[in-house]
Amino acid sequence: MAEAKNRLPSLLHDAERAPVQIVRRGKPIAVIVSRTAYDRLRGQHTDAWAALQRWRASVDLAELDLDGVFENVRDRSPARKLKW
Repeated sequence: MAEAKNRLPSLLHDAERAPVQIVRRGKPIAVIVSRTAYDRLRGQHTDAWAALQRWRASVDLAELDLDGVFENVRDRSPARKLKW
């Protein structure tokens, strides 16, 4: 940690390329990351529904030509008989 304090400008420069780990007494205590990496990490917390909505807005389903893709997926045979 003392070395990190003395080398902060150099560590910040290094963090623009890759995360930099700060260690105290042999144990990791912090990580310095670039602003770009930080923004990417902060933006990843989203729910599945919001992610699906964004994907739907970004893809034209008509262009994918999905007609008949799932046509024979479901087994249409009668189910087994159950005794209650």
